[in-house]
Amino acid sequence: MSADRALLDTNILIHALDPTSNCYPACDALVERTKAADSGLCIAPENLAEFYAIVTNSRRVPTPRSSEEALSVIEQFLERPGLELLPVPTDLVARWIALVRRHSVVGGDLFDIQLIATMLGNGITRIYTYHRDDFTPFAELEVIVPTVGAGEPGPGTPSTRPSSQQG
Repeated sequence: MSADRALLDTNILIHALDPTSNCYPACDALVERTKAADSGLCIAPENLAEFYAIVTNSRRVPTPRSSEEALSVIEQFLERPGLELLPVPTDLVARWIALVRRHSVVGGDLFDIQLIATMLGNGITRIYTYHRDDFTPFAELEVIVPTVGAGEPGPGTPSTRPSSQQG
């Protein structure tokens, strides 16, 4: 496994399934990397729950998937040898409480805090995401916006979400 492990945010998984998305090429390339056991890429249980909630919701995606279709995609993700499912840290709640206090988080932003707490509890400090602004306030994280150049996903510089973005 790669020493530089990185988490794939839910929006990466969603865009990787949508060839009409402007983000598809970079996201598909990242997800394709998970076919190799040493990809260093991971997801958290929170990502899978959010993925299911979004792809089955007609208010969030133009063509929602059925429950069974969404579950099948999740099972396919879990079968990939290079996509590590992070365990829930035993101190998860204590970690997110500390993060909430330090960053004055309220409302639905708590879900990103819980994801960050899961990452940090597993020693992960890098995240691929198009929701850059959700994670940049956390100095302990390296936020990578995927781009495609020479066929490889890599860091990008956009600080706003693409207009076609979901999730």
